[in-house]
Amino acid sequence: MIQGKPILHSKDLTVNRPEPITESISVLEYSKNIDPKYAVEALLEGSYVLVADQFSSGVTVLEALKKQLSKNTHDASFSSQRNYRQQFRDASQFLVVEIVNHQLHLRKSPEIGWLKRLYPEMQEFLLPFTDVQGLNSAWQWYEKGIRIPGLKQIVHPFYGTYFPTRFEHIELFVNYLKNYQGSKESAFDIGIGSGILSKLLHQFDFKEINASDINPNALIGMLEEQTKTDQKFNLYFGDLFADSKKKSDLIVFNPPWIPLPKEVSGIDLAIYYDKELFPRFFEEAKKHLNPDGQVVLLFSNLAGLMDSQFIHPIQFEIKQRKRFSLVQKTTKKVAPASSKTKRKAVWRDQEFVECWVLKIN
Repeated sequence: MIQGKPILHSKDLTVNRPEPITESISVLEYSKNIDPKYAVEALLEGSYVLVADQFSSGVTVLEALKKQLSKNTHDASFSSQRNYRQQFRDASQFLVVEIVNHQLHLRKSPEIGWLKRLYPEMQEFLLPFTDVQGLNSAWQWYEKGIRIPGLKQIVHPFYGTYFPTRFEHIELFVNYLKNYQGSKESAFDIGIGSGILSKLLHQFDFKEINASDINPNALIGMLEEQTKTDQKFNLYFGDLFADSKKKSDLIVFNPPWIPLPKEVSGIDLAIYYDKELFPRFFEEAKKHLNPDGQVVLLFSNLAGLMDSQFIHPIQFEIKQRKRFSLVQKTTKKVAPASSKTKRKAVWRDQEFVECWVLKIN
């Protein structure tokens, strides 16, 4: 892999996948005729439990584990709930499923195409049941696809790739592109994810589209798509501009919206940002933007609703660092919360998304 050069083949990247268990381990077998409390006791003691009969038995054990852990959760405080989630994650990793010839070795189990796509060289191994559930959900999204407002094609997100479940910020970006009057010679999409913004840039006739991501799965998914469509993107593996020397008429960035509360990895990097992200982005963006170009950032006021001391990183750049100035800002209120959502209703009632358009001073 050449630093600062586009990735041309998925073989140049290592896919992120749930870690398989390939060594011999001692397991306790669980089936539906056994009281799940015995399986839960074993999981909490750090012993492996193998789901041995059918898929639903794994779901039964996890529900019993949640019920047992909730007994020890004394309040609804953030720290108490975080401790509950951590205990569940730790214990649930010991509940495993056998994979044979890329199929779950269970009755009444779903077909999960990722097992063959992500583990082509492996015939028999174990995976934690929670990882299997994640693979199953991801395969359903991939197979079914997602319709995005304003985009004329269905998005099929590759495993482990971020994709939005709400679309107000996408709608703001579509409206921006409809009214865009600048040059369309080149654009750069920072953090391509499932490719939505890049696909919209292509739809609105940008000639050269460059994109980056620190998640190899995002680039692998886009490389696979390029073999099936006429859409061609220059894909860079790395942080922000990934050492690319490209200059662009338009730089697009849909960054994480919430300051980093702790160390995170994987797909959580699409949700939380560290304090250096925005200063680094603006420093690099100034180098990569053509003189009359624009920077578009899709953001939210959510962090400000959660913390009254929150410093808005885009406002701070404009008012304090003064490398960029505001061209326009549009906002859109988010849709009412689902009755099933766990997010505080008062936040959702006041939340709106933002589309910031900036130019170099």
